[in-house]
Amino acid sequence: MKMLAFLVFMLVFLTVFVGPVLAQDKGSSGGGVLDLSAIGMGLAAAGCGIAQSNALRAACEGVSRNPGSTDTIRLFTILGLAFIEFLALLTFVYVAFF
Repeated sequence: MKMLAFLVFMLVFLTVFVGPVLAQDKGSSGGGVLDLSAIGMGLAAAGCGIAQSNALRAACEGVSRNPGSTDTIRLFTILGLAFIEFLALLTFVYVAFF
């Protein structure tokens, strides 16, 4: 239910706030037109933030259930967070250079 509410919120947010910006002509404003790539980077950063919070929540729950495996959980948590952050950096590089 929470995921459905989040998806509905994102759809309403994109429709209400991003739609009018994308409908503008490039020359109608003073150069402050939001590009589609900036929206993509924002969504990628939001997705990575959500994924990192879920990973840390699961790691904390795993340590609380089995304190003996703290070192193993810490290793895989840091590795997973590095992979998730790398996705956001790849999106930034793609937006910046293409």
